Amino acid sequence: MKKIILFSRYFLPATILSLVLIVCGIVGMIYFSATGAGAFNLGVDFQAGLIQEVQFAPRAFTLTYSGADSPSISMTSTGIEIVLSGVTSDQQIPPFLYSSYATIDTLIQALREQMSGLQVNLVGSVGNVPPTQLVQSAYGNPELGTTPFMVHYLPAGIAPIPIEEVRQSLSSLGTISVQVLGMPTERRFMIRTQASQIESTAAETRQKVIATLEKTFGAGEVVITSDRFVDSRFSKQLTDQAGILMVFTILLILIYASIRFKPQFAIGAVLAIIHDGLIMITFIVWSRMEFNTTTIAAILTILGYSINDTIVIFDRIRETQRLEPDTQLVSILDRAITETLKRTIITTLTTMLAVFSLLIFTSGSMRDFAAALLVGMLSGVYSTIFIASGFVNFWGIQARKKANAHKKAAVPASLAKVKA
Repeated sequence: MKKIILFSRYFLPATILSLVLIVCGIVGMIYFSATGAGAFNLGVDFQAGLIQEVQFAPRAFTLTYSGADSPSISMTSTGIEIVLSGVTSDQQIPPFLYSSYATIDTLIQALREQMSGLQVNLVGSVGNVPPTQLVQSAYGNPELGTTPFMVHYLPAGIAPIPIEEVRQSLSSLGTISVQVLGMPTERRFMIRTQASQIESTAAETRQKVIATLEKTFGAGEVVITSDRFVDSRFSKQLTDQAGILMVFTILLILIYASIRFKPQFAIGAVLAIIHDGLIMITFIVWSRMEFNTTTIAAILTILGYSINDTIVIFDRIRETQRLEPDTQLVSILDRAITETLKRTIITTLTTMLAVFSLLIFTSGSMRDFAAALLVGMLSGVYSTIFIASGFVNFWGIQARKKANAHKKAAVPASLAKVKA
């Protein structure tokens, strides 16, 4: 017969350990709030402010226009589009797809041939560079005129820019958050300026951030790939919706578990997922991981993962109770956990392999998502074995004590009747 592991011996120590970790999370929230950093390192979605995604890339060429029409240019990841507007213009210019040209020289030649009045000036020796290295600009459809429109490119093998240098260059502007986007070789960063740091208008703050970066990394070397302002009302609404979503998820799980199992099992399952959420919050607080919509997705994913593992063990407990109704509950718990332990380990390790790949080969918010998932998976297995099952065992102990108390109260009453 398979050896039964006595997990029940560690129900109480595991509960104490969990309480210590949760208290550490609360202490961390109080500490970081007192230092001014905030309980959470809130992402751009949860606080008002200006969010700019920039890329450090040299200039490839400039475009100016001296004709009678009003052309506007739009750059995408696949090519360049120019649209002419005006009462005298009925010309339609086909898009210039990067895949159709071998070098930037051939692309520039096509631009000149297709559009009269367009002047293109190379900046440096980039004529033989493939057009696929051109960088997309954030500003959609800017009008071409006498002011040069700069087109940038990202040379192959260009050295990455350390995030510390970007933060140092912006230190004179106050509290500004910087985060790496994509691979380091892409030289892309997200810069967040909180609403409290915006001294005048958002437009002036945009120019101030870019001008400050260009002082350090060179004029014209910074490309804005995305630019948006998050209103305080939107950030508050998103925060409220996230809280409602978490509560609603827990209530649905409680209803489902109550229908499928006895009340003690349902409460144990809900305590386990609440435990997992609090452990993940402790990790997020102390690691200073950015708390954004991706983090919420990770928490919800773990809640679903944890309840699935809990339901498997509870099913085995219920099945064993039906087959052996006279066996003590604690023995059934130990047996059910032991019998499902192999399945739990294999399932968890298989999932963690995929998550480890995300952790190693990605960066930015996706890497944070993978790190949160790893912590949540370990917590999910732990809580299923020690928290959910431990509560079911605690409920059983209290039920037995109550039953014994009723028996003791009933014995003197029966003796009194006999004497009478």
